[in-house]
Amino acid sequence: MTPAYREDKATQAASLLLKNNHNKMPYLKLLKLMYLIDRKALEQWGRPITFDKYVSMDFGPVLSTTYNRINIEPAPGEEFYWHQYISEPKHYEVKLKKDPGIGALSNAEIEIINKIDQKYKHMDRFALSDLTHDLPEWQNPHGSSIPISFDSLLHHLGKDKKEAELIKDELDAAEFLNELK
Repeated sequence: MTPAYREDKATQAASLLLKNNHNKMPYLKLLKLMYLIDRKALEQWGRPITFDKYVSMDFGPVLSTTYNRINIEPAPGEEFYWHQYISEPKHYEVKLKKDPGIGALSNAEIEIINKIDQKYKHMDRFALSDLTHDLPEWQNPHGSSIPISFDSLLHHLGKDKKEAELIKDELDAAEFLNELK
């Protein structure tokens, strides 16, 4: 059991990236940056920001639910938090419709988002895609997608088996407490 997807945090992180980039960005670049942000948070703190699921796709690893929010229209009557703030893609680009604020994000999470954005700001979407192909957890899915297991990602981040188990136990406990609310 891992904590549920935090759509509020994913949306607010995406909006911060968009605000830092003139309120628009190629969605492939946005997906790459968000993956790198979650990966860095997991490496530093033993927990991601979005709690999304990770998959290898042809253009590199992505956050699965976030990818779906961008690329799959909601069913009639279904509304997601994401769509209130982030546009549907047009010409491979998404735009910030309105600012959701940053209330769900901690100062440390905002710092990671801004650091990753600054580090990779100069790269276009395809250069970022190439960069993520070099990450050890990425596998070529040959036109499909391959889940990246949490265990595999922790291993590639240099976490030994004991540390990985502690991280998973802490996340399980957090989800259990969240479900009690």
